[in-house]
Amino acid sequence: MKTAIVYDRVNKWGGAEQVLLVLHEMFPDASLYTSVYSPQNAVWAKVFPKIIPSFLQKIPFAQDHHEFFAPLMPLAFEGFDFSSYDLVISVTSEAAKGIITNTDTKHICICLTPTRYLWSGYDDYFPSTILKTGAAPIVAYLRHWDKIVAHRPDTMIAISTEVKKRIKKYYNRNASVVFPPTDISKFKNKNRLLVSNKDYFLIVSRLIPYKKIELAIDAFNKNGNSLIIVGIGSEAENLKARAKSNIKFLGFVNEKRLLNLYSEAKAVIFPQYEDFGLVAVEAIAAGTPVIGYKKGGILDIVKDGHNGIFFEKQTPEALNDAINRFFTIKWSNAIITSTAQKFSKEKFQKEFLRIVNSL
Repeated sequence: MKTAIVYDRVNKWGGAEQVLLVLHEMFPDASLYTSVYSPQNAVWAKVFPKIIPSFLQKIPFAQDHHEFFAPLMPLAFEGFDFSSYDLVISVTSEAAKGIITNTDTKHICICLTPTRYLWSGYDDYFPSTILKTGAAPIVAYLRHWDKIVAHRPDTMIAISTEVKKRIKKYYNRNASVVFPPTDISKFKNKNRLLVSNKDYFLIVSRLIPYKKIELAIDAFNKNGNSLIIVGIGSEAENLKARAKSNIKFLGFVNEKRLLNLYSEAKAVIFPQYEDFGLVAVEAIAAGTPVIGYKKGGILDIVKDGHNGIFFEKQTPEALNDAINRFFTIKWSNAIITSTAQKFSKEKFQKEFLRIVNSL
């Protein structure tokens, strides 16, 4: 079965890129199609036998500033020829689902979320009336195109119940939920400390506005507990200036150190509204409970009182109330780690192949 994989852009590393690598394990001969490819920022992609970018690759600065080329994304993906393939798998939060295939080629779309800047995140991307007015013609065109092409895939997979609801709301089509894969085994730590013996809380996140890291900083400025923040991003300096001495920023850390940080934390703080919540899965795989905002993809991951607890308002006060409650619960590492099994790589592969076979 000749297979191709399509992804919006190959210029970074994150949760979606982990999905691509698992797909590569399943379909090792599949070429990777994308709008732009940055070899220096996406070293992980070198495992693919062939990477095929669109015409945007030839435009200066497009590799690292794709956001300025949103109106051209429909042309970029509709321009690919998949007539020689039996199966095409698109992994997308934007335009890759818009590829055109013939009736002999099956198209499975793994939808990370309906295009965020057009739908659920519209107000975040265009916060002012001036921005909304200026972008209105482009947004109208892209919304119209996005709704149409969302019906091109033969099957659409949502990565969470939250994304399934958005697909129904914005695209008016049904989707199956298949949780993205996590290599659960690498998070196991036989020398894990009891939760009560750990001395810090942990955040692992890009430091950008919608992640709501400032909410956690304000909460820990008040409660005085130790907080370690792992990650880089545009808000790093502002957040450091906001934080008191009980809050430490580690920036980027390698995988080995990150695994240790997960295992040795009291709990992972998850203050944002996410499509899924890979960090929360990694935390529970390491036996560490999650304290998370009760909205979005995390509802598929956290079971209150078993592997974490929720807070219902994005305020420092609500987060601190949850932290106080956290200290009243006797946590079981064995129970926490057992709840991560439904997010394993093996389960993803099995469920995805079932869908392929059904086509």
